Amino acid sequence: MKRYRAENDSGVAAYECGPGWILVRFHQGGTYRYDDRHPGAAAVLEMQRLADAGAGLNTYINQYVRDDYVARLE
Repeated sequence: MKRYRAENDSGVAAYECGPGWILVRFHQGGTYRYDDRHPGAAAVLEMQRLADAGAGLNTYINQYVRDDYVARLE
């Protein structure tokens, strides 16, 4: 997983992306998988864009995605 931006005041610690999916690890614990089914392709593309930019991912998840994930991995 890639560390989510160097100076991190976000709830997101790290992420990993692939075609149609993203894994997000949070500082408070837990790694979650999101994909084209949950929360959907458009949301996953936006999450990938925000993750690569290093800004706004935690806010986006809190505002638009919430509990619409495929699985909690840990």
